[in-house]
Parts: sequence; C-alpha cells; structure tokens
Amino acid sequence: MKQLHHVVVAGLGVLGAQIAYHIAYSGFAVTGYDVNQESLDAGRVRLEQLRDRYGTRALDRDPVKAQAGFERITLTTDLNEAAQGADLVIEAIPEDLEIKRSFYAKLGPMLAPTTIIATNTSTLLPSDMMDATGRPDRFLALHFANQIWRHNTAEVMGTSATDPAIYEQVVAFAKEIGMIPIEIKKEQAGYLLNSLLVPWLMAASSLFMDGVADPAMIDLTWRTATGAPTGPFQVFDVIGIRTAYAVSAAGDATQQAFANYLKEHLLDQGKLGVESGEGFYRYPVGDDQDLGTDGD
Repeated sequence: MKQLHHVVVAGLGVLGAQIAYHIAYSGFAVTGYDVNQESLDAGRVRLEQLRDRYGTRALDRDPVKAQAGFERITLTTDLNEAAQGADLVIEAIPEDLEIKRSFYAKLGPMLAPTTIIATNTSTLLPSDMMDATGRPDRFLALHFANQIWRHNTAEVMGTSATDPAIYEQVVAFAKEIGMIPIEIKKEQAGYLLNSLLVPWLMAASSLFMDGVADPAMIDLTWRTATGAPTGPFQVFDVIGIRTAYAVSAAGDATQQAFANYLKEHLLDQGKLGVESGEGFYRYPVGDDQDLGTDGD
C-alpha cells in the first residue's frame, strides 16, 4: 500500500490551520489550500501563531523543530496545484453539505486515483458526500478536536463503501502524527465527541434562554459541581460563536432564539469567542486558549 507522504489541508480556518501545522510538525510535507488570497493570508497568520506556540508552550517547546514544521508547509490558492502529488487530502472547509459536495466534485478529477480524501466535518455524515468525490472507497471522515496539541484525538469514521484497508491506513496515519485514533464502528452524526457535547451545550443554552440563570452562573455551577475546568459557555467561546450560531439556527424554537441572541449580542459586534479575544468572556493576549476553533 502506498505510504502517505504529502498531505493537503483544504481550508485554513482556525482548526484547518491547526491540522495543517500539526501534520507538518510531525514530519510530513503539507500543502495548505484556501479559496482566495485573503483567506490564505489569514491562514498564514494562524500558522505563524502555531509555530510560535509549539516553539514556546506546546509539545516539545523546541523553536527549531517548530520552525522546521512551518517550513514544510506550502500555501496556495490554486486547487489543481495543491492536488498534484497528494497522498491524502483533509477537507476542512465550511460546514455546509452543498459547499462540500461542490468542492469534492471539483477536486476529484484533479487527484491521482490512489489519493485518499478525508473530511473533517463535525456534524455531516460522510455517506452524504461520498459519491461527489468519485472515489467512495477512498473517502472517510477524520475529525480532529480543537487545540490539537492538547486534545489529541482523531475520530475515524468510514461509510459502508470505505475500503477497510484505507480505514486502517488512516488510523495508522493518525497514530503517526501523535493522535489517539477514535475508531467509530458505524456512521453516527456528531461522532462520539459531539454526540456527547452538543446535548450538554443545548441544555445550557436552553437554561439561559428560558431565563433560569445567566451564562456565568451556569458555568460556575458546572465547574463547582463536577470539577470540570470549563463550563458550557466557556466551551461555546472555544468552539467559536459562528459555529454555535450555525448549529443553534438549525434547532428547535429555543435554539433558534439562542442563535438570534448570538447574532445580535456577539456576532454583530465582532465577538467570535476566543478566536477574536471576546465572546461570552474576554480573553487576554497570550491566553492558553487564544487560537479558538472553527466549525470543521
């Protein structure tokens, strides 16, 4: 079986940048692709932040190794250029089924027949996208958690069409880059992590919207009673307010009301969570969660 050497990460949002940098830091050649120069430039800034973090606060705290990882990354807005020589493409573009399907339809013909495609989607099922790739047997989900250097899990979820050998190859790759592979035996919307996390967050937002308690009190209650380091509204800030809005907007009446609250009081004010330095809470420069996440 062909070894994986060259990895493409499509979409350099906050989590996409984390994935790209961590893979490069682990010794792989990485091409980072984004749709336009503005997005690519924003991705470059995130990669530079990650280089500095890895060199001073994360993992080995080795600035030489961190710089070497950074130098293994090539950036481009040319999808065809990115596709050339790719052994594995990890898609981390917006959490929209039609956007993803359109991307795969464009990408597939540019790739070698042996290239594996993985989606980092956090909510969509890979079986809903697999036909658009033109290679359903070489397509599966590989979902990373925010703050990849700390929460080092990689959920691997195939479809009924995924070649078992490809599945095992991706599990092995996850181990190579220092992840703990979470092998999911059947398709499950939300995988394991979000299947546990989302109902908890929805319970918290419902308590808030129903006027039972404010976010600070809800978080204090959870932290005090369970010993957890963060409460649900702190987690909303880490996940990112844009993602929280998108998920809530698709929910019931209470969740839609919460989505409206997020838009009016946070999003419209440029408060995106830890990514921007403020969401439900404020985050000083240098805070250990200052890189946030995106929806994928």
